[in-house]
Amino acid sequence: MTAVATAQEGTDIPYALSHLDALESEAVHIVREVAGEFERPVILFSGGKDSIVMLHLALKAFAPASVPFSLLHVDTGHNFPEVLEYRDRVVAAHGLRLHVASVQDYIDRGVLKERPDGTRNPLQTLPLTEKIQSERFDAVFGGGRRDEEKARAKERVFSLRDAFSQWDPRRQRPELWQLYNGRHAPGEHVRVFPLSNWTELDVWQYIAREDIELPEIYFAHEREVFQRSGMWLTAGEWGGPKEGERVEKRLVRYRTVGDMSCTGAVDSDAVTLEQVIAEIAASRLTERGATRADDKLSEAAMEDRKREGYF
Repeated sequence: MTAVATAQEGTDIPYALSHLDALESEAVHIVREVAGEFERPVILFSGGKDSIVMLHLALKAFAPASVPFSLLHVDTGHNFPEVLEYRDRVVAAHGLRLHVASVQDYIDRGVLKERPDGTRNPLQTLPLTEKIQSERFDAVFGGGRRDEEKARAKERVFSLRDAFSQWDPRRQRPELWQLYNGRHAPGEHVRVFPLSNWTELDVWQYIAREDIELPEIYFAHEREVFQRSGMWLTAGEWGGPKEGERVEKRLVRYRTVGDMSCTGAVDSDAVTLEQVIAEIAASRLTERGATRADDKLSEAAMEDRKREGYF
């Protein structure tokens, strides 16, 4: 993506966008494209860094007007308190409308049952898909990136879902020259991923450049954790720790945010954005590969959940 800029009369100087400017421009274009093509878009907002960046891009896309989309959060009941506090503060600060799909409500009604391992992340699919159907959302923004996990690597920017929110690879459309096809039948919707071409490092560099506020758990802090399956998990009412799992206080931070029962912390002393960026640049594991137990339930765990309508 290049252009020609003239520094002074009669002098042509080639000008290239920085990689962050190019990614931002592409994402803003996608957000505005959705606003023009769809009637009831919604932004999936977990309070994690990717959804925070996605909201920031939407705010930029329509400034000085307000964002014409609602937010949707799937609350497992096992969320980090710091993230919920951040979510509510952001919603209030920007005058946004928040929809919450509660896993706990489904458990209380007997529609869903607790898993033996205590994790509720796989239980999010039904509350999410039913909220999409009941609110008649026709475009759902997600913060997925292709570098996170192999099931996400082959995803389109506009991902068509059927009336049951299920993904069929045979129905996905080519996206040549940044042309996106949002056509869908009644009852269907499109998942939209503006950050598809970003990497984890891109996200952190953009957060630093834009000075975007994040929940405190993304930076090193002392926390009571215990080890399970090679990950440091937060102790809580969700079912951890079990007998023989020792709780200890460690200096940790989180690379990704999800259910407390499946999101692991990493040992870290990174307390600034610059230190986090240096840490990420040196890492050889994606954040999901290093810290998300729900992706390790099976070799095709994320692929299965995508087909069911979660991702």
